[in-house]
Amino acid sequence: MELIILLVIAIFIVLYRQYRGQNVYKFITNQVEGVYNKFAPYSFKVVREKTKELGQEYTAKQYTTQIIVFAVFAGVVSYLYFYNLLISIFYIILAISIIPYLAYLRCKRVYSEFIFEQVQIYTTNTIMEFATTQSFVKALEGVVASGVLEEPILGDVNLMITMAYQNGSIDESVQFMSSKYPYYIVKNMHQLFLQITKEGARDSGESLDNMQLDIDMLVESVYRDRMERATFHKGFLKYGIMLYLLVMLIQYLLGRETYIQLLDNIFVKIILHGIILINSYFLLKGEKFYNENVGAE
Repeated sequence: MELIILLVIAIFIVLYRQYRGQNVYKFITNQVEGVYNKFAPYSFKVVREKTKELGQEYTAKQYTTQIIVFAVFAGVVSYLYFYNLLISIFYIILAISIIPYLAYLRCKRVYSEFIFEQVQIYTTNTIMEFATTQSFVKALEGVVASGVLEEPILGDVNLMITMAYQNGSIDESVQFMSSKYPYYIVKNMHQLFLQITKEGARDSGESLDNMQLDIDMLVESVYRDRMERATFHKGFLKYGIMLYLLVMLIQYLLGRETYIQLLDNIFVKIILHGIILINSYFLLKGEKFYNENVGAE
C-alpha cells in the first residue's frame, strides 16, 4: 500500500511540474469532462443536464472525493485479500471505472423523481382547471399559463394542445401523453376526460373528486416507498461492505502467515476473486434496484 501512495504522489508531482502555470486540479477535471462529452451516451447527457438544472448534480470536488474513496477502499480490500500490488492496481482501476455507471443510475433516479412530481402536478392541476372550464383543452391551456410545469412535460402539454386544435378532438393528444408517461393516474385521468368529452359533462364533479383522491393516495404511497428504499439502501451498503471485510476475520482465525501461504494455491485465489466479484455484482444490482423505477406504479 505504501507503493500505491508513493505512485499517486509521483503522478501528482509530474503533473504539477508539467502544468506549473495552470491549476492541476482544473486540468484533470477538464480532461475528465472532455472524455465524458465524447463518450457518454445521449440518455446519460439528458438526465445529467436535468440533474444539473435541479441543483442535485455532484460537483467536481464531490466526484473527486468519490474516486479517492473508491480507489482507497478497493486498494485496501484487494491488498488484504491477495497481498499483491498488481492485483490491487487492477481492482482500483476496476472500481474507478464503475463510477460513471453509478453516476448514471443516480442521475436517472433524480430525473425519474422529477418526472413523477411533474406528472402529479400535471394531473392535479388539469383536474382543477377542468372543474372550472369544463373543457379539456382549455384546462391544459390554463395549466400551461399557470407556469407550474417544466420541461419536458411543458413541451409535451403544449404539443397536446396543438394536436387537439389540429385534429378537432383530444383522442390523439391523450394517446400521445398516455404512451409517453405510462402512469396509471395519467391513463385513468385521460380515459375519464375522453368519457366526459364524448358523453357530456353531466355529473362529472364526483368522478373528478375521486380521481383527485386517487392521485393523492398514489403520491403518498410513492413518497413512503421512497423513504423505505432509502433506509433499505443504507443497510444494504453497510452489509455489502462488511462482506468484503470478512477476509480480516479469516486471517485472524488462521493467522496472517498461514493465510499468505494459502495464497500460493491457485484455487484459493480463484475463490477469493470470485468472492470479490460476486459481492460487487450484488452491490451493483442493489444500486440498480434502488435507483430505477422510482415513482412507477
